Amino acid sequence: MGTEIERKFLVDVGRWQPRDEGTPFRQGYLSSHPERTVRVRLEGDRAVLTIKGLTRGISRTELEYPVPRADAEQMLAELCEQPLIDKHRHVEVHAGVTWEIDVFHGANAGLVIAEVELESDTAAPALPPWIGRDVSADPRYYNANLVAHPYSQWQAHGD
Repeated sequence: MGTEIERKFLVDVGRWQPRDEGTPFRQGYLSSHPERTVRVRLEGDRAVLTIKGLTRGISRTELEYPVPRADAEQMLAELCEQPLIDKHRHVEVHAGVTWEIDVFHGANAGLVIAEVELESDTAAPALPPWIGRDVSADPRYYNANLVAHPYSQWQAHGD
């Protein structure tokens, strides 16, 4: 069984600039129940179906399966909750640790989040200088919640 241990941080966009175009991501949720989410995603040329369990701290069960691109496109168009998540992902390595930086578009434009997958709940990677506030425990920043409550609709971003 797969387990995801992940921390999320806001990015100080004044201190970080993308080094490349990044990979376009388009994803939607077939189910966004807090105890389990089922997501379909186009990641560049790759299409995947991901099932995630309830988040406990910064850990949760995660299972991922490749699906045919045409099936993923149909699920996104016809079956997923709206709006879809539209973003570009950039990958950077800092102090030997891989960081994924998501620059959101559409209803979540203006939001930039960095994620790091860890080996344990207690791992403490060196933080890049462009890292802002830790939002790992704030459910507003979960992609599944950004569908129902897009960043553009938050009262005050202040983040």
